[in-house]
Amino acid sequence: MKTLLIHAKHFEYGVREKALDEAEPLSTENSSGEFSNALVVFTTVEKGDSSELREIVNSVADDVGKVVRNVGADVVVLYPYAHLSKNLADPGESLLVLESVELELRNRGLNVRRAPFGWYKEFKLECYGHPLSELSREFKAGEMRRARPIEKKYVVLLPTGELVEPNAYLEKGDDEELKILISKEVLKVELPGGEPEVSEACNKFGFEWEPMSDAGHMRYGPHATVMVEAVSSYAWDVARSLGIPVFRVRGTNMFNTKFRPIREHAELFGDRLYEVETDRGTHVLRYAACHQQFAMIKDWIISYRDLPFGVFEIADSYRYEQPGELQICFRLRKFLMPDLHIFTKDLREAVEYSKLVQRKIHEEMGKLGRRYVALYNVTEDFFREHFDYLLDFVRGDGRAALVAVLPPGAYYWVINVEYIIIDSLGKPAEIATFQIDVGNARRFGIAYTAEDGRESYPVIIHTAIIGSIERYIYAVMDTAVSMKKRGQPPTIPTWLAPIQVRIVPVSQKYLDYANEVLKHLVSAGIRVDLDDRDVSLAKKIRDAGIEWIPYCAVVGEREYATKTVNVRIRANNSQKAIKVEELVELVKKDVGSHTQVPQTTPHYLSRRPTLNYLSKL
Repeated sequence: MKTLLIHAKHFEYGVREKALDEAEPLSTENSSGEFSNALVVFTTVEKGDSSELREIVNSVADDVGKVVRNVGADVVVLYPYAHLSKNLADPGESLLVLESVELELRNRGLNVRRAPFGWYKEFKLECYGHPLSELSREFKAGEMRRARPIEKKYVVLLPTGELVEPNAYLEKGDDEELKILISKEVLKVELPGGEPEVSEACNKFGFEWEPMSDAGHMRYGPHATVMVEAVSSYAWDVARSLGIPVFRVRGTNMFNTKFRPIREHAELFGDRLYEVETDRGTHVLRYAACHQQFAMIKDWIISYRDLPFGVFEIADSYRYEQPGELQICFRLRKFLMPDLHIFTKDLREAVEYSKLVQRKIHEEMGKLGRRYVALYNVTEDFFREHFDYLLDFVRGDGRAALVAVLPPGAYYWVINVEYIIIDSLGKPAEIATFQIDVGNARRFGIAYTAEDGRESYPVIIHTAIIGSIERYIYAVMDTAVSMKKRGQPPTIPTWLAPIQVRIVPVSQKYLDYANEVLKHLVSAGIRVDLDDRDVSLAKKIRDAGIEWIPYCAVVGEREYATKTVNVRIRANNSQKAIKVEELVELVKKDVGSHTQVPQTTPHYLSRRPTLNYLSKL
């Protein structure tokens, strides 16, 4: 709804002719009017205003009442006026809202007159002209209440079941990574850092800010595109490896807050929301896959026999992070979330399958040679009534955890676990997560038929087992940076490397044989390129090292004669002459069961423009 408030010294109107077939009936009282010292409220009712009628009516009445008190008006004239918006409600909705506002103002003791709806009218107005005499307002249906800060109580839970105050653990605890987390999360200590080298590593592969977009939005060069697609494919494989039925879906990213479940869920999320105004009202850009999956699954017919099952989507997600918090591949305003929701019968089953998710989360980070420290956010009732479940989770981590206890009903979940690495700068970086949701099934109308025939609401596990696509890549890059700091060559997994093998001819004389090797590797499905530039061998090898290419296959006179390649293996800094078939087997063994996504660059370096991010190295 939009309003224009005029404090009028004199205002009069008279009906001329019908503007709508649905115009309300005229009477002696409403067909004309003449008023002095009036607050004239020109009012346009917009689509969706009746969806939250009580909220809209109260907001308008609060505002009008305040202005009446400030200007000392004797009468309020509600005047339907279709010219303040193009997003007009239909006649029935408009009249309902206008009548409701009129009634509410009368109930608050104000002297109110309302001009008839649906008629062309002439009017004369003489405005007082003081600072409060002309005011415009906008009231949004379903406008969200912002989440208020929630007080947390922190405690450290040891695998023995002992509870320790955070300050006491800082003095006597032996887990240095947990101490870092406590300092940052509980004491809000600004940890020492510096320019994150991991950002440079990400830039090396074409992860960059998009300067022509909003802050926090990235662009992905050819190498980065391979990595994003490879991790996206891998996230789907990980979800399916849990051993339960998993359905993959795809949806939209914008949802209307006029729908109560959308608005309530968004309100619980908090302030970091992108909002978009359209002709149908206020929308939020989703910050995970929840909205789409829940909107879809509420229409499924589900039996207890179907549970548990999972639903998965790579969801483009939007969070309005603060500018000072933004960091390439880690804290973004737009990112890709491989969201898995597991629907279970009840809390007991949700806990059981969350333990399966927990094991998989640790397994995946372990493949990078890293270990998680955990922050458990739990509601006070869950902490009190299900402490045994919480302790089982902490024991599953194999180390003490920080626990934040929140008031009951603060969120839609009862437990939300953040899995955190301590990065190469010594700062906590959340990567993976899971939570147990007891509220959204009922909120969105997702039900299943229980064994006794009753309608029941499932308990939902939310998880990103490997974290967001970009944060997983952040963990990979941070691991490589940590290797470099230890004096090792920084590497990334072969399945993730944009180029897995580079073929380097010693000179142009051996290009024909290099092409034979190239064709063999391409036919084997390996991402490979050939440095056919007329530059020195030293430069070619150096450039392959800059791109962290796992295998550099040099070919010269000896290799041509023996039909071999001289391979430099980055992971162990070794070098050996092997048959081309052996190189294929080496790469395939490294890749394992990971899906090989297609290459995104030409096979010949001479045909590849100098990529801007590589030119800076």
